[in-house]
Amino acid sequence: MKIYNFSAGPAHLPDTVLDATKKAVIEYRGTGMSVMEMSHRSEPIVDLFHKTTSRVRTLLDVPSDYHVLWLQGGASMQFSMVPMNLLSKRSTADYIETGAWSTKAITECNRVATANVIASSKEEIFNYIPKEYNQNIESKYLHITSNNTIYGTQYKVFPKPRNTDGYLVVDMSSDIFSRSINVSDFGLIYAGAQKNMGPAGVTLVIVRDDLVINELDHLPTMMRYDTHVKKDSMFNTPPVLSVFVVNETLKWIADQGGVVSIENSNKIMSDKLYTEIERNTLFRSPVAIEDRSTMNVAFVFNDRSMDDNEFLQFCDARGLKTLKGHRSVGGFRASIYNAMPIEGVDALIKAMQDYEDR
Repeated sequence: MKIYNFSAGPAHLPDTVLDATKKAVIEYRGTGMSVMEMSHRSEPIVDLFHKTTSRVRTLLDVPSDYHVLWLQGGASMQFSMVPMNLLSKRSTADYIETGAWSTKAITECNRVATANVIASSKEEIFNYIPKEYNQNIESKYLHITSNNTIYGTQYKVFPKPRNTDGYLVVDMSSDIFSRSINVSDFGLIYAGAQKNMGPAGVTLVIVRDDLVINELDHLPTMMRYDTHVKKDSMFNTPPVLSVFVVNETLKWIADQGGVVSIENSNKIMSDKLYTEIERNTLFRSPVAIEDRSTMNVAFVFNDRSMDDNEFLQFCDARGLKTLKGHRSVGGFRASIYNAMPIEGVDALIKAMQDYEDR
């Protein structure tokens, strides 16, 4: 039986990536050593990092005045690193609260400086993206979370900072490489790898050159962006295996036709699933139509007295795994990241139809 993994992360990886990783774990590039055993100073590993960075630049058309960094600590570390590097105690930044991860980013910013929460959808259980808000002219940056895995919302149009000297900072952990973006619209992008890019353990940061601050002597060395820029992400031993998997995943994306082709495929899959949710008499989406995520499709029973676990068991028996919604919202969540084949979505739709018939 074919298994389809709808987990919100760590997520499904392409078969070609898993095959390449299996081989590299045993022996890498004819060295007689595993990719996990090799020094990060060795030529094959330095070359691996350079090629992975080059693929990021090509796929996202990253301008030359932006640095590409491979860090650790996940997006959660960036919740702290961003304000620590970009703000002083007397400065402020605007944040839009659209879910659990943006809430955590706000908390960490307030440990360093002041986070102005200029808009929030918390009162509606984060089921939409706020469209109306007033930005503070003195704020250094505007921070958003581009896609919200728990609640299934996503920015379709990115906001622009009101301050002419300000810039946009975005957590793209769950939709990086899933759609076309203009990197120059952002001052800083960060993303944990474990959704569309690879396994947990490495975090991608794309930061504009003028924001790589090197005058904040009070910052711990590891928390400074300029530390990692100067050392090409090799200041400490990096997560080599994770970067290897990212590199193979980026190869796969390129082989599919690049980000534009991936975006088209993702839209086809999510449109099919949302169409079935609307048609099916048992289910509904609690998310505002214009803000529905192409990555994380959240849905619930129309009749909330129905047993979620019964449907989950029905799906599980068909090889449709990890469809349970987050505990804060309940119901169901189908995460259809880049590597999810359309056959997986079709199998889920068939299960929903059969459950309705039953």
